[in-house]
Amino acid sequence: MAKEKQSKFMQPMQISEELAAIVGRGPMPRTEVTKKLWAYIKANKCQDAKNKRNINPDDKLAKVLGKKAVNMFEMTKLVSKHLK
Repeated sequence: MAKEKQSKFMQPMQISEELAAIVGRGPMPRTEVTKKLWAYIKANKCQDAKNKRNINPDDKLAKVLGKKAVNMFEMTKLVSKHLK
């Protein structure tokens, strides 16, 4: 029986130092990174109170995102730069 090909989202990836400070050491799949990132955002109240789709990063998260405020769709693009 042929082994099923693993989806790209489930493939373990290397994580940059900046991102590892938030989600932990890699390698880990993109899905796990996203889950841990959202847990961090909620725990540290980085989500905009009025518009939940916007993220207002603290100093640690700003090192990953490189901006003062981003929407959640832009965030995934910025985070992917920290995954290899």
